[in-house]
Amino acid sequence: MTRPPVPTMVNAYAPGADLPAETAALIDRRTRVLGPAYRLFYEKPLYLVRGEGVWLYDAEGRRYLDAYNNVAAVGHCHPRVVAAMAAQAGVLATHTRYLHETVLDYAERLLAHFPPALSQVMFTCTGSEANDLAYRIARAATGGTGVIVTDNAYHGVTLATAEMSMSIGPAVAPGPAVFAIPAPSPANYPEGIAQGFAAAVTEACRKMRAAGIRPALLIADTVFSSDGLWLDPPGFLAAAAAAIRAEGGLFLADEVQPGFGRTGGQMWGFQRHGVTPDMVSLGKPMGNGYPVAGLVLQPQVVAEFGAKSRYFNTFGGNAVAAATALAVLSVIEEEGLMQNAAATGALFRDGLAALAAEDDRLGQIRAAGLFLALDVLQDGAPAPREAARIVNRLRDRGVLISATGPLGHVLKIRPPLPFGPDHVAIFLQALRETLAA
Repeated sequence: MTRPPVPTMVNAYAPGADLPAETAALIDRRTRVLGPAYRLFYEKPLYLVRGEGVWLYDAEGRRYLDAYNNVAAVGHCHPRVVAAMAAQAGVLATHTRYLHETVLDYAERLLAHFPPALSQVMFTCTGSEANDLAYRIARAATGGTGVIVTDNAYHGVTLATAEMSMSIGPAVAPGPAVFAIPAPSPANYPEGIAQGFAAAVTEACRKMRAAGIRPALLIADTVFSSDGLWLDPPGFLAAAAAAIRAEGGLFLADEVQPGFGRTGGQMWGFQRHGVTPDMVSLGKPMGNGYPVAGLVLQPQVVAEFGAKSRYFNTFGGNAVAAATALAVLSVIEEEGLMQNAAATGALFRDGLAALAAEDDRLGQIRAAGLFLALDVLQDGAPAPREAARIVNRLRDRGVLISATGPLGHVLKIRPPLPFGPDHVAIFLQALRETLAA
């Protein structure tokens, strides 16, 4: 099948930009030793040296309000997380084939946040590994190989998951068993998103079977962030999950971006849809920057894989990772960060709506908790270059966001979970000044 065109990364580094000498030298050095495939954000890349809470600091001491990073979900360098990481590293840091109680303590605490049917967890180092493992398990459970993804998806950087990631560029073509369907937007499914998206899943399975491929897996980022953040109506994913199961496949909820309370009011994005997945992949926010990730499963799903294969990941769920992830989970629970995402996210959405009412360059707002998207338009049409200008001018004013969507015209706002009303006010003022300029 043909991969959709990948938009130019217009908010990225512009060679020749006027940069401090130290930053320019660092870019030259980076290019020389890291090669051509890496990318930098912003026309004038940031040289960051420190982070604290929702703030990042550059080499010249200037601070930036971070409205983008879900990696440091509980805030950059949270003291409790750093202390847990350091304490465990000072006692034991080894591989996962020895017994250790902390990983079991964490597994039990984590699973308590899931529906009872999702009662087992396997640990990895990255979300890419978790999605790759899910695909292996799905193949064993179903006897199939066919995968359904959305047409600007991102699910990882292993060979298998890169072939499922339409958004990362044409160097890796979709695998022969990967079938892309349109993202769940009103424009793509005017007949109704739940009905239309489920029908697209069924049609993809029909095409698989016509090609001699058996369906194995529907994988969906439950907020469809790379597709432009498609969230509503709540509940629409349940029909798609039923559709893939009717064809003998499994439903994998990719919670790497929306998980751990970000959507506000619930711990996981799939809970907005009233559906229990067969598997759930976790990643970036799990360790607040420490490389720990996982795959939560219904036991019957992994039974066949476990009977015929062994799973070993040298560092997936090691003692330091488990201690770090346990501290992150405790911070989310005890500091009320899921509840803060709901309250602050609602305030944020209202503020963006007020700005959009004053400026016809700002279009639809889509939001759940502290995950927000804002379309940028020119004469009513998607305007990726205008979006890139806004992203870069906000950076100049000390506020960090990015852009997303298949055309690159959607402002992507995804701050650390401690983001509060004062930070929203700073963001809105910077956006107001940027638009006025």
